[in-house]
Amino acid sequence: MTDPRVLIADDDQDILRLISRRLSRRGYEVITASNGQEALDAMTPEAPDAVVLDWLMPKVTGSEACKRIKGDPATADIPVVLLTARATESDIEEGLASGADAYLTKPFDIYELDAMLRQVIQIAASKRDDAAALEDLKGLGDG
Repeated sequence: MTDPRVLIADDDQDILRLISRRLSRRGYEVITASNGQEALDAMTPEAPDAVVLDWLMPKVTGSEACKRIKGDPATADIPVVLLTARATESDIEEGLASGADAYLTKPFDIYELDAMLRQVIQIAASKRDDAAALEDLKGLGDG
């Protein structure tokens, strides 16, 4: 299996470098973006296996980028993790309502982020496998 491809978007360059370096060491292929618009632009041509978005970014917020990713049929199945300093219960509810598959607050533990990414990537892969199996079953009924 190839290394999971993860897009990390954060406007804090120190955090971006830290996450990128640590996830690379853990076997991820990392793509980086400095704001929400760059993250959206990086969704093509080769979509990542997961996306990690900071909430408060210039141009397009992480929450808005998440809504756009989840609203596009071509990228809707890509898991999104919001990684943010916004930690109130209403922030978490709003972040998950934007379509995020997971929510992690800063400061964070890289091991927790790694485990969360592996989990959402595995769940997304299982859903794709289930959908393919369902299509195969439908095809059997046509004959």
